[in-house]
Amino acid sequence: MRLGISTSLNCSSANEWAETLAKNGLKSVVFPLDCNAPSDKIDEYVKAAADNDLVIAEVGIWRNAIAMDSAEREANLEYSIKQLQLADYIGAKCCVNVAGAMGTRWDGGYKENYSDEAWKRTVHMIQEVIDSAKPKNAFFTIESMPWMIPSSPEDYLRLIDDVNRDEFSVHLDIINMINCPERYFMHEEFLEHTFELLGPQIKSCHMKDIRLLDDYTFQLRECPCGEGVFNLEKYVELADKVNPEMPMIIEHLTSDEQYFESVRYVKNRLGGV
Repeated sequence: MRLGISTSLNCSSANEWAETLAKNGLKSVVFPLDCNAPSDKIDEYVKAAADNDLVIAEVGIWRNAIAMDSAEREANLEYSIKQLQLADYIGAKCCVNVAGAMGTRWDGGYKENYSDEAWKRTVHMIQEVIDSAKPKNAFFTIESMPWMIPSSPEDYLRLIDDVNRDEFSVHLDIINMINCPERYFMHEEFLEHTFELLGPQIKSCHMKDIRLLDDYTFQLRECPCGEGVFNLEKYVELADKVNPEMPMIIEHLTSDEQYFESVRYVKNRLGGV
């Protein structure tokens, strides 16, 4: 695997950013600029990553491109297209977004997220982004989520079939799909099942942990690696079988030092990878 972190770091230059990541033993990155950045600055970061053997794993979108409000939806769709074009230009493995929510919160859980209308909007949105951006190298992906499309590997397979575009593939956040007791307590079996169905399509993965709270009713909480029950070793083993260079991105920590502390923990636990 190629371990990475999702923070852009508190750095003053592209070289400092890349050198800091490499010095801490990292091999992949989430690109820290978006499509609105000056082209010369984008080029600086691409070169700095290449000079330090850092694979650009992801370009993020993180906007609701199936939003209920038409103006918001169109603006987010345009941004998605430009972000995919950026990913293609810089040689990123994938451009990633969530499918989007049928409510006021851009990544929120709603009953309508599971409607036929949400499914149709999602399929059409993905097709429009790909057909407009026309990527030749980067893949467009949707991050698996606990309360929106796709929340299971079977959902993802159906989505791939319905989108019917070679440029659409898989971004795997397995923790986001652990959303019920069966998947939590038998997460190793769920891991195997997910990689069996989606393995060849996976372009990048997120890495974190999960634990069950003691309170009623059933409540799960995402947590940093090592603070939950998740079998990181099995996760990496299965990802490596798909691609020994698979990007594995640690995310959702609050400071650079927390990220580097987590990197040290993961590398130590996995034998210095």
